[in-house]
Amino acid sequence: MPEKNAGQSRSSDSPLTVGVVEDDARIRWSLSAILEEEDDLECVGTFASAEEALTHLPKLKPQVVLMDVNLPGMNGIECVRRLATKCPGIQVIMLTVREDSDIIFDSLAAGACGYLLKPPSAEELVAAVRDVFAGGAPMTTSIARKVVQSFNRTAPSPKESENLSPREISVLDLLVKGLAYKEVAAELGISYSTVHRHIESIYRKLHVHSRSHAVAKYLGA
Repeated sequence: MPEKNAGQSRSSDSPLTVGVVEDDARIRWSLSAILEEEDDLECVGTFASAEEALTHLPKLKPQVVLMDVNLPGMNGIECVRRLATKCPGIQVIMLTVREDSDIIFDSLAAGACGYLLKPPSAEELVAAVRDVFAGGAPMTTSIARKVVQSFNRTAPSPKESENLSPREISVLDLLVKGLAYKEVAAELGISYSTVHRHIESIYRKLHVHSRSHAVAKYLGA
């Protein structure tokens, strides 16, 4: 799709700009076609890979991005994490066929603001794009229920939270922001192996076995 100039701000008479990152050509075309049917929405670019998207989206500056989770090469979650630094303020809605809790929370921790199951209906997709730009967090109903259930199941007791050291809390704060372990090490001025030791301690104290569950417990505290 030809590139078009787009800005982060939106005047009352300008369309909301959207980028699409999806490796399936049929789905990619369908998503862009749905967007272009709406007078207040404009698809400014479609991309088949995370690598291609990271090259072009910072130039196009769409206000919202529809991001497939399972992309060839770099996955959609890592792409979201990198977009957060390249395009501050961008709103990302993840698209996937899976309802895996780890994927959901990793996506949200990386910076995604919404999560829809594929294929969304035209009405659901359009409403989600408008909602996320307005500050909402659109999610397919079954995904929203899974998020709520996970928080209810994993919310830590006050005793668990109190067991975390100040350094472990600093590590968790950075994980919540979507930083990778190497980035956490650089931010805190510690080694990669030290970050791993803190992560192991956090898992033990919060009684979890994955990054996403640790983040979920911490956010639910």
